Formats: sequence, C-alpha cells, structure tokens
Amino acid sequence: VQLQASGGGLVQAGDSLRLSCTASGRTFSSYTMGWFRQAPGKEREFVAAISWSGRTTTYADSVKGRFTISRDNAKNTVYLLMNSLKPEDTAVYYCAATTDSVRDSKSSSKYDYWGQGTQVTVSS
Repeated sequence: VQLQASGGGLVQAGDSLRLSCTASGRTFSSYTMGWFRQAPGKEREFVAAISWSGRTTTYADSVKGRFTISRDNAKNTVYLLMNSLKPEDTAVYYCAATTDSVRDSKSSSKYDYWGQGTQVTVSS
C-alpha cells in the first residue's frame, strides 16, 4: 500500500483544515487507518485512527472534539478534518495503515505503511 497525504498549509489559529490521504492498491478497505503528527524536536504522536469499516474511531485527548477522522473506501481515501486549530497543532502530519484493530492503533510501531507527511502550520 502506498499512501499520499495532502491538504496541509499555513492557517491562523481558530481556522479549519482538512487533510486527505489517498492509498493505492485494492485492499485499502481492510486496513485500520491512522493519523500521526510530529512537531520539530518532538517525537511522533498519535492523533486519530479509524477502523476499516469507518464505524469506530479513536482520538488523542489533545484533539478530541476538534478533529474528525473519516474514510471513503470507494475512493481509497481517509480524511482528517481539523477545526479550531491552535498553534500547538503545528506539525508534519502523517497518515498510516495497519492491519491491527483500532483498539491497538495508538502506537506508531503497529503501522506497516506510512505516507510522506504534509506540513500544517498554525499561526497565532
């Protein structure tokens, strides 16, 4: 599976942004998909994940209520809608795919495939 993330950019605090991650291959619908982010000088951290069916999602506490993960299996695409953005959301955002369940999706070591990352910068 090859993943291509897009949609990043420079926004102001309080703005919204939607990231997309499109996968190649016919087995996209069998993967749990996740979003991670990495700020300069910090470790990569979990943001959100969604089950293969889209029925189950999980979020980091820092984004709960502001970010929404969704997927369209017909388009091989997973989305991350980010509302009420804060300067501390500034990071490179990565999408990733795993065959593990969404319950086990918060560790980056569980993921088999990664996209190249898209930069999100939130100014104050």
